[in-house]
Amino acid sequence: MSVPPARKPGAAAPARHASPGRPKDLAKGAAILEAAKRMFTVHGYERTSMDQIATEAGVSKLTVYSHFGDKEALFAAAVKSHCETKLPDALFEPSPDTPLRERLLAIAHAFFAMVSSPEAIAGHRIMCTPQITGSPLPAVFWQAGPERTQAIFAALLQKRVDIGELEIADVQLAASQFFALLKGEAHARLVFGCGKGGRPVDEHLAAAVDMFLRAYASRGPGGVRA
Repeated sequence: MSVPPARKPGAAAPARHASPGRPKDLAKGAAILEAAKRMFTVHGYERTSMDQIATEAGVSKLTVYSHFGDKEALFAAAVKSHCETKLPDALFEPSPDTPLRERLLAIAHAFFAMVSSPEAIAGHRIMCTPQITGSPLPAVFWQAGPERTQAIFAALLQKRVDIGELEIADVQLAASQFFALLKGEAHARLVFGCGKGGRPVDEHLAAAVDMFLRAYASRGPGGVRA
């Protein structure tokens, strides 16, 4: 199945929703998602067909379309499922009783484990292929993955700003900076196939969290010092 024609930069394709009807079988939907994640990782977006996903999931192609509408919507669902599994919403609960540095380190480790997984590295490379860069897929990927993660992290930061632990004028920008710091050289080396190399991951993540806190920790009595 070919990639849809390019639209305006940054514009996602309108979703083709699954058809209404009798309630969907949740077990089949989960099997389709897992099959899609495996197939997209191994074969890439272009070389993965809905027929292949149906066979891998042990369902009919009609069932795949009934649950997810089309391949683009299934790809977005696979990205969203991967992110929600590796970075569950519970990880971003405000939990003011949890020390801020401890909470940021937990998010940092979970995030880096997610983006350095084989599935995520494969997905990153898919987005950089010439067949995909002119299509709506990068916007679909961004909305299902990074945009969701940054939004829920920004909400956590705002809660910590409200109780006086952080001083941040633009929490959306700060959220973006945090995840860029966490990726750093270590993630780039994985994407380029250079191996981990460099500093140990734990040391890299701790340094990134401490840099973030030095930039944004409140200097008042309730502030957090790195």
